[in-house]
Amino acid sequence: MTDAVNYTTSPRKTEYMMTWDYPQPYTLKLTPASSDIDGLQHTNNAVYVQWCEVIGWAHSEQLGLSLNNYQELNRAMAIRHAEYDYLLPSVLGDKLILGTWIVASDGKLNMERRFQLIREADQAIIMRGKWDLVCIEISTGKPKRMPPEFCDIYLPAIVK
Repeated sequence: MTDAVNYTTSPRKTEYMMTWDYPQPYTLKLTPASSDIDGLQHTNNAVYVQWCEVIGWAHSEQLGLSLNNYQELNRAMAIRHAEYDYLLPSVLGDKLILGTWIVASDGKLNMERRFQLIREADQAIIMRGKWDLVCIEISTGKPKRMPPEFCDIYLPAIVK
């Protein structure tokens, strides 16, 4: 993963002008490092997946739920299904902004998170992603209803 990761807790003016799929993304600024580049001389697709995990956790923590909270509650939002559309390559040194949103939840078991990666220089959309998440009991790995703490924090964060 990249060494050049900076977190942004609120979009800056220039990020508002970008073509985001949803309003007010939680963002992460990224610049691919040499270790992120594969034999085709572009950012390896697996790196995008790692970046999505990083921003997903950062967004959750910013909202008020950390890994420690998950462990204390014996609940977690686990990825049931993931999709990534790799639209354009990025290369060493590209300045990128990854945005994420929670876009849906039934308030019981399921939640949906979306991702979008944009290259700053030309505003090109590099990647879009989607996670279908399910609430599980950590100790058993079985689906369990979201605790009130999850509903109190995640449901108000859903982008309409």
